[in-house]
Amino acid sequence: MFDQKVIEMILVGIKDTLYMTLVSTFFGYVLGLPMGIILNVTRKEGLRPNRIIYGIGDFICNIVRSVPFLILLILLIPFTKFVVGKSYGSTATIVPLVICAAPYIARVVESSLNEVDAGVIEAAKAMGASNLQIIFKVLLVEARVSLLTGATITTGILLGYSAMSGTVGGGGLGDIAVRYGYYRWQADIMIVTVVLLIIIFQLIQNFGTALARFIDHRKH
Repeated sequence: MFDQKVIEMILVGIKDTLYMTLVSTFFGYVLGLPMGIILNVTRKEGLRPNRIIYGIGDFICNIVRSVPFLILLILLIPFTKFVVGKSYGSTATIVPLVICAAPYIARVVESSLNEVDAGVIEAAKAMGASNLQIIFKVLLVEARVSLLTGATITTGILLGYSAMSGTVGGGGLGDIAVRYGYYRWQADIMIVTVVLLIIIFQLIQNFGTALARFIDHRKH
């Protein structure tokens, strides 16, 4: 049932799943974090209110987030081919994962920064802090626990999306579950992949929660 070939395939599936999830989370934050900061800064109550910039960012976030990931995955096939040279496999899946994640991350970041006490910001302004200093030394620092919690949730969501990409040859454990569990009716392999996905998800959530508690404890 589980010979050496199947075990090796599952191990590669675990590696590909972690690769897709972690890399897409990283690049999602490369795009989403600045976008979230801009949304917070340009909102009506922000440091530099700007209806046009906020409106554009808000529109982009809403449009991308409203498209289901599987449909977005298919829509982006030409763009994915242009970026990585192919539309299947773990590396190719990172492209739609990042594009899907960035607007969601932007909203998470914006929400976390919005929770920072306005009194702290006013105190920083009174001490002569510039907007950049307020962003990096006040907003991001005060919201770090919320930001980390949001990053943990985002990573878990991207893990699920990476598995979903298996329906179109995205690679990883999701691809194994679809190929062997759905097309070949090998329930044993499918059950193992599902259990592994649950374990990985729990590890990510537990690590993120523990780190957030540690940072929150140091804060006090």
